[in-house]
Amino acid sequence: MSKEKIVLAYSGGLDTTVIIPWLKDNYDCDVIAVCVDVGQGKETDGLEQRAIKSGASKFYLKNVTEEYITDYIYPTLKAGAVYETSYMLGTSMARPLIAKTLVDIAQAEGATAICHGCTGKGNDQVRFELTIKALAPDLKVIAPWRIWNMKSRDDEIAYCEERGIECPVKKGDSYSRDRNIWHVSHEGLELEDPANAPNYEKILKLSNTPQNAPDEPTAISLTFEKGIPVALNGEKMDPVSLLKKLNELGGENGIGIIDILENRIVGMKSRGIYETPGGTIMFKAHEQLEHMVLDKQTYSYKQQIAIKFAELVYSGEWFTPLRSALSAFVDSTSEVCSGEVGMILYKGNIIPAGTTSPYSLYDEEISSFTTGELYSHKDAAGFINLFGLSMKIRGMKGLTKVE
Repeated sequence: MSKEKIVLAYSGGLDTTVIIPWLKDNYDCDVIAVCVDVGQGKETDGLEQRAIKSGASKFYLKNVTEEYITDYIYPTLKAGAVYETSYMLGTSMARPLIAKTLVDIAQAEGATAICHGCTGKGNDQVRFELTIKALAPDLKVIAPWRIWNMKSRDDEIAYCEERGIECPVKKGDSYSRDRNIWHVSHEGLELEDPANAPNYEKILKLSNTPQNAPDEPTAISLTFEKGIPVALNGEKMDPVSLLKKLNELGGENGIGIIDILENRIVGMKSRGIYETPGGTIMFKAHEQLEHMVLDKQTYSYKQQIAIKFAELVYSGEWFTPLRSALSAFVDSTSEVCSGEVGMILYKGNIIPAGTTSPYSLYDEEISSFTTGELYSHKDAAGFINLFGLSMKIRGMKGLTKVE
């Protein structure tokens, strides 16, 4: 009789390194380790050897980086979705795609369960499992952190050492990190005390600090077609190459470093340091372009959409009717979001440097202080009388409060 097959979301980090032998100790199973590459870079090097050495019977490395950009990052970018004003959703956007890939492999392999290394306090357990429920409700989910006896990352390190398994981190340097082509996140250790200032010299992986950034500014232009960035400094680039180049430029200039206390899905606050250099440039440029091409009411309503979209992505609700419907609205507004945005990158700052678009709603003849034929200053008096009529009536009746 063949053993049960369990697909493990494998990163090669501390949690998943421990989980392979733990699964074999506690289940009569074959472990299929799956690393979904969403732009982790060199982190995927040597993973197959490490997984097999740790006890996995099979290993997959699936590169879905371009799909991550085109099908998850771009819809979120076009929506202008940022969680709690600062977090640009790098981990959140990737999780539904990773879970979708795990489901595809589990179904192809005839596996009965998917295992992940998310803690019982974290957001990712929700994101993974909601996607699995939506796409493959028959698959079981195994979440070791919710059922094993280990209490901390030090316990995991000890577990590896006891079994002679090479540990990917050392005591005192076990930040919890997540990296993909969009960002790098950092949590844990001294960051768990909000009173501690981050030691950026030690923490950062993609970026200079603004203090260490070049003294000379970097001027760039980004071209969009229907809300999607397609060219840098006039040169057309594929999605992966473009984002990598923006990460390089943004990182050099200290762009996109944030320190945030965010509200997790499960109810607690957590502190994260995020590096999103290229993504921050894309968002700022997209915002500048929308200011030019969207009318007041559409832009105002889209700001509300952005907040809800960010909440859905953060909470792992990608594969929901509401997220799809909001994306349809955003796609409609993006029909006119084409043009070129100039920016200057300088010591952590993105300074606008001119925007053009064939769909621009800005008309110099109307907006100029010089009187033109399309606008009469005299019309403003009647507009103000009508616009302020309700306020005038309240004033006439003595109902206006001065507080």
